[in-house]
Amino acid sequence: MDRNKNIDFLNSSKLIWDVIVIGGGASGLGTALDSVNRGYKTLLIEKYDFSKGTSSRSTKLVHGGVRYLQNGDISLVIEALRERGIMRKNAPHLVKDLSFVIPSYDWWSSPFYGLGLKIYDMMAGSLGLGPSTILTKEETLELIPNVSKKDLRGGIIYHDGQFDDSRMAISLAQSIEDHHGKVINYMAVTNILKKNNIVEGVEIQDTLSGLKYLIRSKVVINATGVFSDEISKMDQPNSKNKIRPSQGVHIVLEKEFLKGEHAIMIPQTSDGRVLFAVPWNNYVILGTTDIPVNKALYEPIAKREEIDFIIKNASNYMSKKPELKDIKSVFAGLRPLAADTNNSTETKEVSRHHKVTVSTSGLISILGGKWTTYRKIGEDAINTAIHVGGLDEKKCNTQDLHIHGYDNNVDWNNDMHVYGSDIDKIIALDPKNAYKSLSEKFFVTRNQIIWAVKNEMAITLEDVLARRIRCLFLDSSETEKISPIVAEIMAENLKKDKEWIKLQITKFEKTLKNYKI
Repeated sequence: MDRNKNIDFLNSSKLIWDVIVIGGGASGLGTALDSVNRGYKTLLIEKYDFSKGTSSRSTKLVHGGVRYLQNGDISLVIEALRERGIMRKNAPHLVKDLSFVIPSYDWWSSPFYGLGLKIYDMMAGSLGLGPSTILTKEETLELIPNVSKKDLRGGIIYHDGQFDDSRMAISLAQSIEDHHGKVINYMAVTNILKKNNIVEGVEIQDTLSGLKYLIRSKVVINATGVFSDEISKMDQPNSKNKIRPSQGVHIVLEKEFLKGEHAIMIPQTSDGRVLFAVPWNNYVILGTTDIPVNKALYEPIAKREEIDFIIKNASNYMSKKPELKDIKSVFAGLRPLAADTNNSTETKEVSRHHKVTVSTSGLISILGGKWTTYRKIGEDAINTAIHVGGLDEKKCNTQDLHIHGYDNNVDWNNDMHVYGSDIDKIIALDPKNAYKSLSEKFFVTRNQIIWAVKNEMAITLEDVLARRIRCLFLDSSETEKISPIVAEIMAENLKKDKEWIKLQITKFEKTLKNYKI
């Protein structure tokens, strides 16, 4: 991916695009990939960086939604289970099977959850990842040695998927370009263009250069997640808000808090949700919360009560009790929940389903959704775009579309497995030092940084340390320590001076504070 070349194309071409997608998160990337794969001329623009917002802040799970089954939302579970299987099939270098253990402390828990998970398995059908099984106390302790032993009766093991959300986003962006679409980050929409009160394009501004462009298209799709109401109001200033943001917080601990390779699912927290303890990149993610918020922020901040909630509920199930001082990083994300008409303030009651709406002027908006169903969201959005924009009707075939980097023989023990078929190219940048990490805490190399700058449209220090390489989400203090050398490597390859390095470090330090306790 080459940002400068894509901008030059905008300057030189008077092309009328078939589809313009606003938003570079899961929904936007999935929609643009579906569009370009059907043969439509497609442009995706993102105000900040790909997966800057919600799409980088998940629990890193590709799941059918056990808790949705608990709530009786069968249709969402069936859809999510199907998409989970497709996602794993099409991106085996990014999505893998992860086993979850539900410890039980009551005589009825194992049979109760065991029956529910058998239904879960049945719904998955041929796309299932493995059967659920009831465990004895001894088997449970063998799989999750750190679980609290007091009153433990046994457990249940079931299977879902795990992935790296931001790496998936980058791979989707690369896939779009592989199929001759264009993606550009740090490009903001400043106005919706209309002719005879019908949407015909967008005015956009390069947030780095300040230059503006008028871009025409047959269809404009608003896929900006929690910020979709802002774009809708550019189209129709009096439109009602359709998104109910909900904040979810995760904390990250050292691996010692979860020995073994299995995740823990805590079935009942004090607010009636489930809580996950998930192994990820030699750390452990604990989360999440579900708190309604009034204002969507690009960099949401975890509240102390959310952090305390996670620690308290996790401590009930872990023999080694986490404390504030044990937290290596904390991150918050906002769910773009589609608001129900009953105006409920409880986010548990707000729809987890995605919706595709069309304004009277023809602006298509995607509301709600989640990573697991990103492909189906894209399919539904483009099916709508065909009718709105009068596009030649072409069928969706992303069910069998390999994502960039596809490698069916990926070695998950390889620290660079997320790059899939690009691994050899990254090694070739400097074969002798390809696996020489700049940190003892996590894997980050000079080759990865150069690759991110030259091939993955990484523009800022945050782009690299938060999303191309997941350092910031793992250990904020260690990330702060290595950030100067990463900035220097970036500057060398971007041909930037010392002032640029200084500015990047200053900006990054401000962001980094949100990830520290």
